[in-house]
Amino acid sequence: MTSSQSDGEAHPLQEHADDVARAVGGEASIEGDTVKVRVPAEAWVSAHETARDELGLVFFSFLSAIDWANEPAAGEPLSDEVEERYELITTVADLAEGRRVTFSADLPKDDPSIPTLTEVYAGADWHERETAEMFAIDFVGHPGLDVLYLPEDFSGHPLQKSYPLLSREVKPWPGSVDVEPMPEAEPSAEKSAESAEAP
Repeated sequence: MTSSQSDGEAHPLQEHADDVARAVGGEASIEGDTVKVRVPAEAWVSAHETARDELGLVFFSFLSAIDWANEPAAGEPLSDEVEERYELITTVADLAEGRRVTFSADLPKDDPSIPTLTEVYAGADWHERETAEMFAIDFVGHPGLDVLYLPEDFSGHPLQKSYPLLSREVKPWPGSVDVEPMPEAEPSAEKSAESAEAP
């Protein structure tokens, strides 16, 4: 299923989105000008192989995750309840026309593991290491999920919503504090001149 433009006309990317979804056995949507294709976790590797080999999406640029949680350890909870899960996301593109696709797959909180993409896209190596470190997602078959940022004895995974952010326990989130209203705009010089000329 793909979104359409509000005036009833098909989105310019709709045909591309449908082609990708059909080729990989996924479900497509268009958000803004981004084609997003959701695939089952068990089709994660095969979907990317198809994207690379059959659709020409040979450029791998991004992999990370979203921790969907209803009760984060810090900050305000989401306004609407969500299905708790990790959403793994990648972005791949071609090198000729700039066609780009974001793939996503859902992983359960109690077993966040998925086969590595390093045999499909060598560039996934570093991104998977970072995502494993920050979210505790296991990329099965990865050649070495060594930590990138944190000390070896660090406890926890800082991008999990369950991880307590101590800085947010002592001060509010940016934007949640009272802010003085913006002053009213001064009339422009042109409008001032017009009013001065009026009888």
